[in-house]
Amino acid sequence: MSGKLYGVGLGPGDPNLMTVAAVKAIAAADVIAYHSARHGRSIARSIAAEHIREDHVEERLMYPLTVETTDHPGGYRGALDDFYEEASARLAAHLDAGRTVAVLAEGDPLFYGSYQHMHKRLAHRYDTEVIPGVTSVSASAARLGKPLCEAEEVLTIIPGTLPEEELTARLAATDSAVVMKLGRTFPAVRRALERAGRLDDAHYVERATMAGERTGALADVDPESVPYFSVAVLPSRIDAAPAAPAPGRGEVVVVGTGPAGPLWLTPETRGALASATDLVGYTTYLDRVPARPGQERHGSDNKVESERAEFALDLARRGRRVAVVSGGDPGVFAMATAVLEVAAQAPYADVPVRVLPGVTAANAAAAKAGAPLGHDYATISLSDRLKPWEVIAERLRAAAAADLVLALYNPGSASRTWQVAKARELLLEHRAPDTPVVVARDVGGPEESVRVLPLTDLDPAEVDMRTLLLIGSSQTRAVRRGDGTTVAWTPRRYPES
Repeated sequence: MSGKLYGVGLGPGDPNLMTVAAVKAIAAADVIAYHSARHGRSIARSIAAEHIREDHVEERLMYPLTVETTDHPGGYRGALDDFYEEASARLAAHLDAGRTVAVLAEGDPLFYGSYQHMHKRLAHRYDTEVIPGVTSVSASAARLGKPLCEAEEVLTIIPGTLPEEELTARLAATDSAVVMKLGRTFPAVRRALERAGRLDDAHYVERATMAGERTGALADVDPESVPYFSVAVLPSRIDAAPAAPAPGRGEVVVVGTGPAGPLWLTPETRGALASATDLVGYTTYLDRVPARPGQERHGSDNKVESERAEFALDLARRGRRVAVVSGGDPGVFAMATAVLEVAAQAPYADVPVRVLPGVTAANAAAAKAGAPLGHDYATISLSDRLKPWEVIAERLRAAAAADLVLALYNPGSASRTWQVAKARELLLEHRAPDTPVVVARDVGGPEESVRVLPLTDLDPAEVDMRTLLLIGSSQTRAVRRGDGTTVAWTPRRYPES
């Protein structure tokens, strides 16, 4: 009969944090296995040392390399894969002989640990039990005495080995975070925290619960002193004291939430929304942003853009960090222009203003329909509230004559009922009746509807302010797929004249 395999989590380092189950598994084992570096010392063994008996058979699984270069034909990853295969074979020999094998693992066996590589190769072949352990994440929060996350906050665990741009994006987008595997990655992690605007909130924990433990503000840590067994911690923001308003240090960030909810937010926008002291915007768009403790929300009607912009800039002059919330992309028929127009006035000349991009309604609708914007296109608003219809008509004719695909925003509303019919009439002067048209309504929302139909069949009665129209060029194609859906695309290659 085969023996049993245990993956034994030992906790973060202090032997007193080993679980009763871990101690029992070690006591029941015939073989104690543990990983070590080339120097032969094993942190896992040192944690469990008082529970290892003289009659235990010890299997030291020594890594062939850590960060050194290798001449293995498969490179670093290939060398490690070979090592894991060889180590698993050694453990399998004991299991086949009927011995119980306990593989020791710092922290939790299935959390960034070496045991998981044994588990993937052996658990399907032998009776296996994993004993969970206290992770360094929980230990670090405990040693700092700070909650990691609360209520609806999201905790993100990030390996410091990610590229710096990816680190920045992840840190900007989350509420709380723990960055593992520092050591040589520390300078990049520090820069990422700074770029994400989170450096002042970051804490450093080294060897939590072990001898040589060190904690402090991450910004104060010497990069040359950071070992691999250290983490960066961004604890819960709830109950954190908000920064006091500081005149001259406020700013306005205009953000786009995309066409609908959280799936359309960029990491940069998530970070700006999370770090703002005040949110300003049309109430419908503000409702898309989760409420945060200590953050003030200032909703208003959709027709007071200049007043909203002035209000946001006044808040920033008083030292507030203000996010002006817009739908789609803030620079496309949205709030960025309104804010910059007001910011150009003398009283606000020194107020910092940033604009962060968002997914546009046109891009979202195009993606749902296929790729109708695959070639040159023009974007036109059919609303004549801010410009006369004569200007709109002239632009429609010019774009149609140039054979551009058209993205038509604001096509209709309760008070504007004739513009779509007139636009269709103008376009049919230049386009064939069967020109593909994408009628996209509430893209990303609960009432999403995306249809592709011929231009001649476009019914103005079906179009409202939640609808966006994409009018194809002479080259745009619409094809019915095997699943019954129709997709539209505009080829990138244009026929030679």
